[in-house]
Amino acid sequence: MGALRLPSSPLSLLLSPSTPILRSSPTLRLLRPSLSGGGGGGAPGRGGVSARSLTKDAAAAAAAAAAAAEGADRKPSSSSGYEGSVTPRSVDFNAWYLDVIASAELADYGPVRGTMVIRPYGYAIWEAIQDFLNVKFKETGHSNMYFPQFIPYSFIEKEASHVEGFSPELALVTIGGGKELEEKLVVRPTSETIVNHMFTQWIHSYRDLPLMVNQWANVTRWEMRTKPFVRTLEFLWQEGHTAHATLEEAEEEALQMIDIYTNFAYEQAAIPVIPGRKSRVETFAGANRTYTIEAMMGDRKALQAGTSHNLGQNFSRAFGTQFTDENGQRQYVWQTSWAISTRFVGGIIMAHGDDAGLMLPPRIAPIQVVIVPIWKTADEKAGVLDAVASIQQVLKTAGIKVKVDDSEQRTPGWKFNFWEMKGIPLRIEVGPRDVTNRSVVVSRRDIPGKPGKDFGVSMEPSSLVDHVKRRLEDIQSSLLQRATSFRDRLMNPAREGAALCNKIFLF
Repeated sequence: MGALRLPSSPLSLLLSPSTPILRSSPTLRLLRPSLSGGGGGGAPGRGGVSARSLTKDAAAAAAAAAAAAEGADRKPSSSSGYEGSVTPRSVDFNAWYLDVIASAELADYGPVRGTMVIRPYGYAIWEAIQDFLNVKFKETGHSNMYFPQFIPYSFIEKEASHVEGFSPELALVTIGGGKELEEKLVVRPTSETIVNHMFTQWIHSYRDLPLMVNQWANVTRWEMRTKPFVRTLEFLWQEGHTAHATLEEAEEEALQMIDIYTNFAYEQAAIPVIPGRKSRVETFAGANRTYTIEAMMGDRKALQAGTSHNLGQNFSRAFGTQFTDENGQRQYVWQTSWAISTRFVGGIIMAHGDDAGLMLPPRIAPIQVVIVPIWKTADEKAGVLDAVASIQQVLKTAGIKVKVDDSEQRTPGWKFNFWEMKGIPLRIEVGPRDVTNRSVVVSRRDIPGKPGKDFGVSMEPSSLVDHVKRRLEDIQSSLLQRATSFRDRLMNPAREGAALCNKIFLF
């Protein structure tokens, strides 16, 4: 699909991801009490909402919400079947969010408090995020690699502000192989320390710079209050780490990566984030500057969706990471780190979902089109399934991600509701009359009822492919415009109180 035309707004100069972040413009400070989302994607965070049971009736939801307020975790429902309803967003947004995760089969709770099992459909969304960012990282000169999960505790202690910031969240290993370890190990909360240990061995001369790597990994932060995807004891992310010869190069790198995150949010996730710089108190532990993208959620709260840090020379001085410059002088390297996590999956749910469930932007949807065949008799079944198989092959050949639901255990109405819950952008309905007329019905997820249906769409391959692609692009644009309008209605840059810009400086 082609590039989206971004909607105009009073903040278009600041918000548009199609232009580089403004490096030299004056900063605007917006003060507001802390809102949802603190640390996923970089700096350690505090607060959040406790997880509750993924129950389906309102009474249980209210009881679970009360327990959540006390910091209690509850075991989610073990039912794997779709039950067809969620708590309305307007009644209890947190209960709605958890109901969607359960009913759309995105995740479940693990046996250890605060952990999450990401189910295949939820992981497929994360894979779509990975696929896009991996290409961008490699285009900008970064290579993927992997660092160990276990880090000597002495590494964490080397950078004073780093250990102070992360100590409350550390998970420690003290016994291995049945014996007490000589030095306790930290289960990776982030990798700046072990990265510097290795950089010190790899970097010797200015010819070794810049060194730019990324890893896709899991991290552990011992959160006391958790919420699936948004804040969990263990989560998945990518973390990039770079070393440079000058401060200017490191700053340019940190800004380049927040640009990439901003473009991803707009162009793939259809979320109109605001890039900016965190206040001093919310800067990543050990960094000179933290840049962030902040997103407006459906509950009118801000979510920190990704971060990029200019680390200065804080870690290189602590670890002695030096290089010999062109004049033969020994210098400390200048560094960055940057990350986006599975928290972004939660952001997609909360930014676009409605009372019918999940709503996915086509560009990151694991399934873009679901085909539901409809028949009553055996003769009708054969003709309908033949037509459906042909349509499926045509769409697949055109590069569209398509699934056929030809199961006979559920009614077509049940299937419609189920795939709406899972947020599939388009549904194609094919019945006996459609086969006779050589046409189909195409339904949009983002527009409910008859207004979102196109009747009599030709089965002729080129016509059908063109129609489906145009509708997918329409949905992608519509979701971005809808989210942007929602954000702009709740923001006024001329007054204090823009919830989205909590404790950040706009560029």
